[in-house]
Amino acid sequence: MKIEAATDLHPAVDTSPILEQGRRVERLARARVDQSHSAKIPPKLKAIPVAVGPRLSLVERLVEATYVVFERCFAALALIAGSPILLVEAIAIKLDSKGPVFFHHERAAQSMPTLGQDLLQRTDLEPPAGGFQPDQLYWVPRPFRFVKFRTMRHDALELYPELYWWNYNISEHEFQNIYHNLDDDPRVTRVGKFLRKTSLDEIVNFWHVLTGECRLVGPRPEIVDILPYYSAEEMRKFTVKPGITCLWAIRGRSELSVRQKNEHDIEYVATRSVWLDLKVLVLTAWCVVWRRGAY
Repeated sequence: MKIEAATDLHPAVDTSPILEQGRRVERLARARVDQSHSAKIPPKLKAIPVAVGPRLSLVERLVEATYVVFERCFAALALIAGSPILLVEAIAIKLDSKGPVFFHHERAAQSMPTLGQDLLQRTDLEPPAGGFQPDQLYWVPRPFRFVKFRTMRHDALELYPELYWWNYNISEHEFQNIYHNLDDDPRVTRVGKFLRKTSLDEIVNFWHVLTGECRLVGPRPEIVDILPYYSAEEMRKFTVKPGITCLWAIRGRSELSVRQKNEHDIEYVATRSVWLDLKVLVLTAWCVVWRRGAY
């Protein structure tokens, strides 16, 4: 009796869901830290010399002034048009979980040019090589009060302290490979997950554009507690105003690590222009519609 060789005993298996789950687990692991790490002794904030650039021409100054007026008007219209949505969001957040509707946090504003003579007594700053020169200007980090809708549990810090990695003494390598936002983050509420997916929680950020603390486009406002982990080169991203959208928001968003986001932010600072901002705004709208990298 002739026996045919079996060639299809192991049919092909679609491994893409398994691989995707693996990536989720990897992102979560990179955001957690071992609680056996000693409590951190915060490194000092870094002050970098102010780069003296060419003066803007009259035409360039007029374009910039017009652009700022456009940003403020756009932000005002966005807040007025979005006010019914903001009200619904506030009610949904309040009904869904305990805690306040709004979340207040200190974020990094545009650094302030300051004379070295005013920094000689500062013990919280790391001076450049050779120390502060009295007559030299330096970019010095400063905070501002950032307001957004609460999308996490009010007791997230107590329940998941290992996800607040800046409270631990982590290495530079660990910092560079951290992911700020996580898929299936256990701290995020049900309503918060929907708001993040749809980016509806970002509407309230137009308030900061209206008040002048933010621009429409710029590096996203960073958590002040994280700044000591930045290198002097990375601190250059704070020499411009933060924005409610940015270059990395159209190049992967939450799928990018801290290192990748910083690289895009530094690229933006080096190449920024009104035309680049308009391009980022258009592509941001596209990413929001398709929810690319949003979680």
